[in-house]
Amino acid sequence: MYGISTSSPPLFRSLAPKISSSFPSSHSPPLPSLPLSLPKTHSRRIVAMAMSGTRIPTASLEYMVVKPPSHPTYDLKSVIALALSEDAGDRGDVTCLATVPVDMKAEAHFIAKEDGVVAGISLAEMIFNEVDPSLKVEWSQKDGNYVHKGMQFGKVYGCARSIIVAERVALNFMQRMSGIATLTKAMADAAHPACILETRKTAPGLRLVDKWAVLIGGGKNHRMGLFDMVMIKDNHISIAGGVTNAMKSVDQFLEQKNLQMPVEVETRTLEEVKEVLQYAAQNRTSLTWIMLDNMVVPLPNGDVDVTMLKDAVTLINGRFETEASGNVTLETVNKIGQTGVTYISSGALTHSVKALDISLKIDTELALQVGRRTNRA
Repeated sequence: MYGISTSSPPLFRSLAPKISSSFPSSHSPPLPSLPLSLPKTHSRRIVAMAMSGTRIPTASLEYMVVKPPSHPTYDLKSVIALALSEDAGDRGDVTCLATVPVDMKAEAHFIAKEDGVVAGISLAEMIFNEVDPSLKVEWSQKDGNYVHKGMQFGKVYGCARSIIVAERVALNFMQRMSGIATLTKAMADAAHPACILETRKTAPGLRLVDKWAVLIGGGKNHRMGLFDMVMIKDNHISIAGGVTNAMKSVDQFLEQKNLQMPVEVETRTLEEVKEVLQYAAQNRTSLTWIMLDNMVVPLPNGDVDVTMLKDAVTLINGRFETEASGNVTLETVNKIGQTGVTYISSGALTHSVKALDISLKIDTELALQVGRRTNRA
């Protein structure tokens, strides 16, 4: 498994971007991409994807069966760099420097320590490439595949130091993304024929990564942020003085700015649904979606009453897309999906996700032996 190399591949040494402690004002220009303290031998090319804005670091994209969602300003390259930087600090991996010979090569295997949907394979490959482009990564599974406890589904070969430097960052992304994908898959299957959506309840700085995992798990993306969809929520309605006033203001704004984008309005009662429908019948409007919020009512026996939701869907009668929100769990989503609603959104997909346990081990046999002993192989 181990071999001696006559020349050492470049090693990701010290990443320590200097970040200002003060926040920019509303008139400040956008913050630049974080600088990297990388050896000059690193290739810093960017792969241009068929999407606006989202920048993808160089990597073999053979396993990218699901591309990241689009975002006009998000730089995945900088997200990877920041994750590596917080691990490396200003000295790099002192343990590796002390214990691993610079010319040592190794082979490490990815092992699933529990059943679930694997996600983040494409991102992990980008991370290994960023740390050391000479590393060779091979996979027997792809993003979205189901893996079983104890399964070896990939391996990385090359400079031992580079593998260990990249290990934790790659696993952190993969474990979180796989947890999101696993829950999304379960929810999406149960929600059919409705489609499952996530919300903006994502980890700060990781929104694109979280939403990418939802796509891998078989869900669909809701709006990416505040910029790509008008979403009239309860606070907007309260400030505007009612649903009709809020919708009228939105329609006027979009016309003045010559903007075309999806428009969704949140409704909390059947009366608000009727008000929205009345406004839409009497006015030219950009409305495309109606959110039916908390119209799923929990019952003392643990079941839910979806009568109000069904009534709202019947009232709308296909004139607009509908989204059920609130009291959505793996136990309730099937019943909600049978009401005729178009979409079901759940913040739990990304907000309170349980990571899927994955490891990367050089001594695979010993790792499996320990796993069996601790019942976590």
